[in-house]
Amino acid sequence: FSCEWAAARFSFHPPRSHLAYALQAGQGGTRAILAAVQAHIITFLLFTRETECTHLERLCRLGHREQGQALATALAETLWAAGGGGRAVVCLVTAPVTTMPREGCRADSFTERIRLFEFSEKAAAQEFISDHINCFKGEGSHGVILFLYSLLFSRTLER
Repeated sequence: FSCEWAAARFSFHPPRSHLAYALQAGQGGTRAILAAVQAHIITFLLFTRETECTHLERLCRLGHREQGQALATALAETLWAAGGGGRAVVCLVTAPVTTMPREGCRADSFTERIRLFEFSEKAAAQEFISDHINCFKGEGSHGVILFLYSLLFSRTLER
């Protein structure tokens, strides 16, 4: 992955601002993934989440907690759909690995540390993502790459 991909994460605009509902997107290839997740975030905020606010106020009155909840829901929904409505796989980075890659493979010190968590219930996947949301939105988290790996494993390589 390029430096741009390695730095990409799910980062919102400041809470309680006019763009509190919007993900910040840099230049390049990660924008397509961010746009797809953004669509799920807006759907959740406008049509699923219960509030007494008008539609526009629902989008602008988000705090950190609501942003994290919206992101966790969007990621879980997308992974569940990729898994055909029967499973979701969430990839997270674990402690450094000391094994050498197989012959013909190049170590990138990231892929070797990915651990897979498989869920057969959407609610469990969403709760797990919510508990580990900083793994997707924290600085230096490689959040977009983790989500891309999660999509691939949820969908399965055969499909």
